Amino acid sequence: VQLQASGGGLVQPGGSLRLSCAVSGLTLNDYDIAWFRQAPGKEREGVSYTSSGGGRALYADSVAGRFTASRDTAKNTVYLQMNSLEPEDTAVYYCASSRARVVLWYLPRQYTNWGQGTLVTVSS
Repeated sequence: VQLQASGGGLVQPGGSLRLSCAVSGLTLNDYDIAWFRQAPGKEREGVSYTSSGGGRALYADSVAGRFTASRDTAKNTVYLQMNSLEPEDTAVYYCASSRARVVLWYLPRQYTNWGQGTLVTVSS
């Protein structure tokens, strides 16, 4: 199983970015997928989660209404659309997968496979 995150970059406050997580070695609909982020000096935190099959999406309070997670099973890719970005969103963003249905989606230890991370910097 491999996950590869991409799409990070430098963006001004109020701007948008779309992150992609290309997955291989698994059937996307069989896996729970989450996005996490880690800012310098801070713990890794859950950003969003989509259940296997894509029927359920959950978000951290800090990003709800601004970020949207989606899946394209034909491309075996998961996306995180980030709008109205704020300097506090600056972090390395990771995608992660779990074959088993997770209970507490925001806990990193519940995911078995991780992408390498992509850096998002929100600054003027």
